[in-house]
Formats: sequence, structure tokens, C-alpha cells
Amino acid sequence: MLTRTLLTTALVFMVPLAAMAQAPAMAKPTELPASVYTLDKTHASLVWKINHLGLSNYTARFTELDATLTLDPKNPSAAQLVASVNPLSVETDYPTPEKKVFNQELATGEGWFNAGKHPKMTFTSTKVTVTGEKTAVMEGNLTLLGVTKPLTLKVTYNGGYTQKPFGEAGVAVVGFSATGSLKRSEWGMAGYIPAIGDEVQIMLETEFASAPQVKVSK
Repeated sequence: MLTRTLLTTALVFMVPLAAMAQAPAMAKPTELPASVYTLDKTHASLVWKINHLGLSNYTARFTELDATLTLDPKNPSAAQLVASVNPLSVETDYPTPEKKVFNQELATGEGWFNAGKHPKMTFTSTKVTVTGEKTAVMEGNLTLLGVTKPLTLKVTYNGGYTQKPFGEAGVAVVGFSATGSLKRSEWGMAGYIPAIGDEVQIMLETEFASAPQVKVSK
């Protein structure tokens, strides 16, 4: 009985791994369709870091974000990104929430993200400059706490598939990583500077899926 249980358990784990091993080869960028790509929220993250008393880079994240990417891989410099973040989704992994609800304090505090008055952060790209085979610089406008100012992201293209592995037929996928930094005081969040740093480092991991591509019969 024990042997049979172990064998069943092994098969449960091996079947998905075998399927992954059969994933198709990545496509060349120019083979991907021009489309409005939507963020795959199950494979996206937004992490930020800020200096804490000169001792460490305090790290936290937002868990609710959305975005659309208008992309023609044959003309990447024309790409346009529109993204939004829910400040109420800030997650710090504060160790004793029963003593202090730190996530809520950051999300709703008037000196912090003030989500009651400003329920959404947005970023809209204005320019994309291709800098290498898989790299680009994306300039845009970040609106935070009701203030809109420029923000620049360094973007790396990770790859794509003309057909999403294990996904809906006709749906292509692309993946990007991006980094950037901003001075929070420029958006009106100046509390505790310099003990808590002014510069905030941003790290993004994203996957986007195209609208289903309809094949035209000849």
C-alpha cells in the first residue's frame, strides 16, 4: 500500500513536469502578433525597496496591479503601456499584525499612500527607446497622491511564444522585466526623510497575453 501511494504521488508531480518539458521553443520577437496585450496577473509582481536608517533596504510589494500593452513587435518603439496599482494592496509581511496593522497604516495614512483620497496609482508611457536586442528605456508619467511626474523604466524583453503554452488557442504571450527609481518627496511623500530614504527602487516582473488571433481561411 505504501509503495502504491508513493508511486501515485510521484506521478502527480511528474505529469505537469513532463508537460512543461514539451513546451514549444520561444518565438523570434518579429514572429509575435501585433495586439493589445493584457497583464497576466498570476505572473506579475511589483516590488519596491527603500533605505531604512542606513541599515538595510526595506522591501515590500503591491499585490493588485493591472496593465495593457499595445505592442507591435516589428515596431517596438511604438509600444504603449497603461498600468494601475491599488495602494490598498501594499504587503510588507509585518511580523506582528495583531499588534500593528502596518499594511493598512501605509496604505491609508495621510503621510503615506493615502488610499482613501487617492485610490489608484497609474503609469502611462509616453516614449520607448530601443537600446539593444532585448533592452529598451520606457519613459512615462506616474500619478501618485494626485501628482503626475515623469518616471523612466529600464526594460528587458525576456521572450515570448506565438502560442501560450497550455493556454487558449491563438493567444500569444510575452514577458518583460523592468527597473526604475524615484524620489518619493517629488510626489509629496516626504515623511521621515532622511531616516527613511527618499529614493525608492522599483522592480517589475510581467507577462502579457495577446487578444486571441483569428486565423483567416484561404
